[in-house]
Amino acid sequence: MSYIRINITFLNPSIYDDNMWITIAQFILSLSILIVLHELGHFSAAKWFKTRVEKFYLFFNPYFSLFKVQMGETEYGIGWLPLGGYVKISGMIDESFDSEQMAGPAEPWEFRSKPAWQRLIIMIGGVTVNFVLGILLFAVVFFTWGEKYLPSVELTDGIAVTEEGYELGLRDGDKIIKVGALSAEKFYPGIVNKGIIINGAETIEILRNGKTQTIPVDPKWGPYLSKYENKDIRLVGMKMPAQVSDLEGSSPAKPKEAGMQKDDIIIGVNGQPTAYIDRFIKTFLDQPKDVAADTELTLLRGSDTLTISYNTLFDKKKTLGQRLFNRDADKQRRLGFSLYGQDQYYDFKTETFGVGEALSKGWTESCDFLGDQISAFGQMFRGKIKAKDSLGSFISIGKMFGSEWDWERFWKMTAMLSILLAFFNLLPIPALDGGYVMFLLFESITGIKVSDSVMEKATMIGFFLLIGFMIYALGLDIMRHV
Repeated sequence: MSYIRINITFLNPSIYDDNMWITIAQFILSLSILIVLHELGHFSAAKWFKTRVEKFYLFFNPYFSLFKVQMGETEYGIGWLPLGGYVKISGMIDESFDSEQMAGPAEPWEFRSKPAWQRLIIMIGGVTVNFVLGILLFAVVFFTWGEKYLPSVELTDGIAVTEEGYELGLRDGDKIIKVGALSAEKFYPGIVNKGIIINGAETIEILRNGKTQTIPVDPKWGPYLSKYENKDIRLVGMKMPAQVSDLEGSSPAKPKEAGMQKDDIIIGVNGQPTAYIDRFIKTFLDQPKDVAADTELTLLRGSDTLTISYNTLFDKKKTLGQRLFNRDADKQRRLGFSLYGQDQYYDFKTETFGVGEALSKGWTESCDFLGDQISAFGQMFRGKIKAKDSLGSFISIGKMFGSEWDWERFWKMTAMLSILLAFFNLLPIPALDGGYVMFLLFESITGIKVSDSVMEKATMIGFFLLIGFMIYALGLDIMRHV
């Protein structure tokens, strides 16, 4: 038996971060693992081909380093700017723009003196490690915790539909068969959103009153659901009552004194009916944002209906850091009770995996996740998703770890970020690994080596484009949260 606290966490556990330091710690640890292993991929390949590596850094170190030590020909260190890391390879044009080194004749230990195929392996070393790491981490997660899921056949009474889902054409009690080409054998509340936003689904196949029907999806839904302000909208959910599991004695709100009891079912908020848990939360959040507000709840206790009213806490006093890591900080209300979770009403299954099966599942999960990212990019290029609604900085990424240290979620998030890091690094943008790969493939095919001056200018342009991109993404996050 499990229960879910009222603090909006059941809608999206990542968006409510009372303890932002746990969130930050998880993000930095995950980022550090990914950076070190990515750079180790470049480092190992360079050493394999007897190429000198001058520096190996976790995080960037403009002007000074937090820590550094010289070991052999390489300086190892930790920078103070946690936006990435780097290895400085002799004879390679990179973000350091070391033109003096490039002015002299090529030395045997330098990157530029190596054949194109060796340089190519050195450049793809980082993304190769990230792809392999993502697969292995997914495999570890499946081997250790298995995969918990809800078979759609468990939804014997069908789905609960939100206002937006009703407008789309869905109805309470429908059973979803497919969203576009996406099968709904395993149900989760975001399945319709994913099918529409990521896969561009144009139809939804359902079972309604024993008959199969096909609902057309209006093209407006993709752009609408992908907007940042609508990212937490769900079209469907599970039919679950908002049933009280626990009364919090330490809460400033006093539901017990107001007459609430454990196992009461909330069927209305301020006179508005809320048949299911999703509707209760939405109605609850739609209340006026007064600092203090009386909340009237209609309760079902056995066969009796009663109404209670008490004052809830509404706290707008948030620090900048809390706002950055909690997009809904200005919506905080403490009702002082918890609700039963999904396990109370549905029989979730857990599929277990042996070592070989976990590796196979890790590979499949990685490919599916990468395919989703490529599909999302395709939707952006076709104009169905706006880039500004999908972009986020380290703030958006960090929030996804949540405010409680959950190792299963941590490693799953790290696996996804590893795949994402590999994907983005392979984009053909100078200053990224993919930019170098693009030039090296050109050289391998044509036999024409791109001049150092062209590489330097392209890298500089790409570097400043990336910096601009990062600043823009950070600005978007700040504007969203402050």
